[in-house]
Amino acid sequence: MASSDVVVRDALQDGPSVRERVRVPLLLCATLALAVLAIVSMSTGSTGIQLTSLPGAIAAAIGVSSDSADQRAALVLLDLRLPRTLLAIFVGASLAVAGAMMQGLFRNPLADPGLVGVSSGATLAAVSMIVLGNSIFGSWHQVLGVFALPIAAFLGGLLTTLALMTVASRHGATAVATLLLAGIALGALTGALTGILAYISNDRELRDLTLWSMGSLSGASWPKAAAIAPFAIILAIALPGLVRALNGLLLGEAEAFYLGIDVESVKRRIVVLTAAAVGAAVAVAGIIGFVGIVVPHLVRMIAGPDHRILLPASALIGAALVLLADVIARVIVTPAELPIGIIMAIIGAPVFLHLVLKRSSGVVM
Repeated sequence: MASSDVVVRDALQDGPSVRERVRVPLLLCATLALAVLAIVSMSTGSTGIQLTSLPGAIAAAIGVSSDSADQRAALVLLDLRLPRTLLAIFVGASLAVAGAMMQGLFRNPLADPGLVGVSSGATLAAVSMIVLGNSIFGSWHQVLGVFALPIAAFLGGLLTTLALMTVASRHGATAVATLLLAGIALGALTGALTGILAYISNDRELRDLTLWSMGSLSGASWPKAAAIAPFAIILAIALPGLVRALNGLLLGEAEAFYLGIDVESVKRRIVVLTAAAVGAAVAVAGIIGFVGIVVPHLVRMIAGPDHRILLPASALIGAALVLLADVIARVIVTPAELPIGIIMAIIGAPVFLHLVLKRSSGVVM
C-alpha cells in the first residue's frame, strides 16, 4: 500500500508549509503546558498543602514517616489531588480524541460525539444507575461496585450508537447523513427518558443528578481511576491503527475504499472507541461540553488535518484544557468549588461561536 500512502500524504499537504513547521513545536508546547498544569493542579486546594510536601507524603505512604503533617500531606496529595489530576487528564484527552475521530468520520470540523448519540446514551445509562442503583439495578451495583457507573455509561453509549449504525446501514454500507439525523432524534428521546428519571428521583438523587449533570471531578478517587484505566488503555492501543484510515477518509469514502481501506470496519471501530472514551468520561465527570468540538478544531487550524498530529495534539491540549478548567473551578470560590462544566461552557462557548462565525463567513480553516 505504499502508493496509497503517498496519495494520502499528498492530499494532506493542502495548507501552507508553515503548518508543517509548527507541528513538532505544537506537540512540545502542549506537553509542557500539560506538565505545568499537572503541577499546578497538584499544588492547588483549600488545605494550603503544596507540592513541596510530596517527599514527606510519599514517606508517610510507604510507612517511613509517622509525622502527622506528612500523613495529612499523603492524604491530600496522593489520595485526593493525584487521582483527580489523572482523571482530568483522561477526561480531557478522551473527549478531545473522540471529537477528532467524529470529525474525521463525518468530514466536518464542527462534528461532536453527541451527534451520533454517544453522549446522550451514556448519560441515560449513568442517570439510570444513579436513580435505580438501589432498586432495579441493585444486584448489578453490588457485583460491580465502583465499576458499575463507568460500565453502564459505556454500554449505554455503545448500545445507542450500535442501534444508530443499524438504522443507518443499508446493503452493508453506513449512510453518514442518516446516522447524523437519527442521532439527533435519538438524542431527543434519551433526553426525555433522562428527564423522566430525574422526575421520579428523590431529593438526594436529584441533587446528585443536578451536580453530576454540571460536570465535576470532586469525587475523584483511586477506585474511579482504576475503573476507567481499561478504557484509557484500549483507546491508546487502538488509535495508532486508525491514523491512516482517518487520513484516507479525508478524501471521501469512495476514495478511501480505492486506497484499500475497509471503510465500514473503520466506522464500526470509531463508533466503539468513541462510546468507550465518552462513556467512561461521562461516568466519572458528568457532562462536560465543548472539549470534543473546540480542541480538535483549533489543532486542525494550527497544524492541518493530518491525524498523525491531530490525534496526539488533541489529546494533550484536551487534557490541559480540562486541567485548567478544574483548577479554576477549585480556586474561584474557595473553599467551595464550581462545577467544571460551567467553567468549560464559559471558556468553550465564545470560542465555538467564533469558529462558527468564521466558518459561515467563508474563512477557510
